[in-house]
Amino acid sequence: MTNYSVSSERHFTTLYTSTNELNYNMEGIILDHQNKDMVFFKGKIDGKFFALTRPLGDLYFATWPDSQYYAGPTINIAQSPDGLHWKPLDEPFIRARKGSASTMKLGGSTQPIPTDQGWLMLYHGVELQGIVGIYRTFWALLDAHDPTRIPHLEDTKPVLEANPALTEPIKDQLYLSDVVFTTGLVDAGDHYVVASGEGDLACRITHIPKNVFA
Repeated sequence: MTNYSVSSERHFTTLYTSTNELNYNMEGIILDHQNKDMVFFKGKIDGKFFALTRPLGDLYFATWPDSQYYAGPTINIAQSPDGLHWKPLDEPFIRARKGSASTMKLGGSTQPIPTDQGWLMLYHGVELQGIVGIYRTFWALLDAHDPTRIPHLEDTKPVLEANPALTEPIKDQLYLSDVVFTTGLVDAGDHYVVASGEGDLACRITHIPKNVFA
């Protein structure tokens, strides 16, 4: 389990391990920079651990005028021989793209899970609007043997959007709107069970048929 940790000196990612998923040991810092969305792939691929990352910062160069992408935070991939020492890959992975619904930033959401078609990953994309932007959940299918390859990316039609009806009974407590942040994905046979945070205030469980990702 990765954890986004903070102190008076730094933002960093720490690793916790467990043999029973009840008792965890802290293994230490594995990324020494602000990275709020480090997500492990299950097991090893070709003898290496892989993880999605999303480094943050305050300074970015502008993209060239004809680029199809926006400057800013991107989802990247890193690999490791032991889960403790990580090498970020040189090329960006999934980027905020002009013409998509993710024009502000994006980041990892769920652990990629293996399917017959490859690794299925859900991620969040943010559209610039309001105080924090509009958060939606999108998906991508990664190559089973080389997760740096993306056979399919869906960044225009979200699989999840915020649903105000779900938080209507507690609307007096809301301090954000248009935010759904997905964090869990489980194979349940003919559908996936998706866990999300709704409005940063409530837990949301959604069942999504597998044909949505066909």
